[in-house]
Amino acid sequence: MPHDTLAKHLFHWEKQPMLWGMRVRVALHVVQALDHCSNNNLRLYHDLNAYRVMFDQDGDPRLSCFGLMKNSRDGKSYSTNLAYTPPEYLRTGRVTPESVIYSFGTMLLDLLSGKHIPPSHALDLIHGKNLLTLMDSHLEGQFSNDDGAEFIRLASRCLQFEPRERPHLKMLVTALLPLQRITEPLSQEVSLLEEACSRNDLAAVHKILVKVGYKDDEGTENELSFQVWTKQVQDMLNARKRGDLAFGEKDFKTAIDCYTQFVDVGTMISPTVFARRSLANLMIDQAEPALRDAMQAQYVLPDLPTAYFMQSIALTKLGMLTDAKDMLNEGSLLYKKLRGAE
Repeated sequence: MPHDTLAKHLFHWEKQPMLWGMRVRVALHVVQALDHCSNNNLRLYHDLNAYRVMFDQDGDPRLSCFGLMKNSRDGKSYSTNLAYTPPEYLRTGRVTPESVIYSFGTMLLDLLSGKHIPPSHALDLIHGKNLLTLMDSHLEGQFSNDDGAEFIRLASRCLQFEPRERPHLKMLVTALLPLQRITEPLSQEVSLLEEACSRNDLAAVHKILVKVGYKDDEGTENELSFQVWTKQVQDMLNARKRGDLAFGEKDFKTAIDCYTQFVDVGTMISPTVFARRSLANLMIDQAEPALRDAMQAQYVLPDLPTAYFMQSIALTKLGMLTDAKDMLNEGSLLYKKLRGAE
């Protein structure tokens, strides 16, 4: 991550998307930098965006000093894209401290969505409670509902039309600090998953897969960032979101249909989708498709204990008890090997 911009890691990533913890860290570091500048009578920063944030050799986010307005008394400046410009700038042509807050709100949207969404469109989604369309699907399972709601609330407040209704920098620092938590390791969930699979407890497996979310996908290659963003790609992601909702609500037939739509497009490859569709098939007594999906998850990500555990359950359902036991043992050995490498 050294030396690249936030825009590079949000919009043009190569191996894996930026994790939730790092996105929160970026937001906190940027607002702390702005607060520090404000305390030193440098309250104006023009054109704050994802290209102004760089990462140093230690991977820490740093705000470029290029946007600081050291000698401007009246705050006159410019913006590179009017769609992201504070509304008062369009009226007066001046940058104010409140304008900086608005621009920070657009950066929060970037961090939340992984895309550069015009604020007006994002606010329409927020007010319409269509938050799934706004959220980056790669963040699934990486944060609590409360943390996600708080992040959206902060972005919405920063983007208020009236400058006086936007929060102060110190308030933003205070609000973001609790969101910067250390991500819990997956080891406990994997251990619980192994135990649940050993006793063929499908309800427990479902609960664990919902909790883990898409963390297993973080190590897989993904070419979506290099694709031209087409309606087909958007429909594919929407299908996965609908599948996730149905899976969480235990509507397994709908989940299978939606995940199949996602898989059939073929633009993205997700071992988690295969694992979830495998369990959904098991829930409706379709052991053979469940086994195929679990095997496909292993093919996509060979070092995925979940794939072995899911195959074990499917083999048990098919009456292949010896093979099921062997597969469970293989998954357990792989899990211990991965733990030893940490």
